Amino acid sequence: MSNAVIGLIAGMGLAFAGYFGGFGAFLLVAALGAIGFVVGRFLDGDLDPGDFFRGRDRGERRR
Repeated sequence: MSNAVIGLIAGMGLAFAGYFGGFGAFLLVAALGAIGFVVGRFLDGDLDPGDFFRGRDRGERRR
């Protein structure tokens, strides 16, 4: 399945949640979708757990 089709399905799901459940349901579906996306990328091996906890500049200190 292409990324465009997955984006279409996600957009339609958010639209249904917003239409039938209101803005609160829209935010809940969007937040859970983002969490699912991150977990999916982690399980696919595209993300490293250290990416979330590592600082930006390890070698240089700011004064």
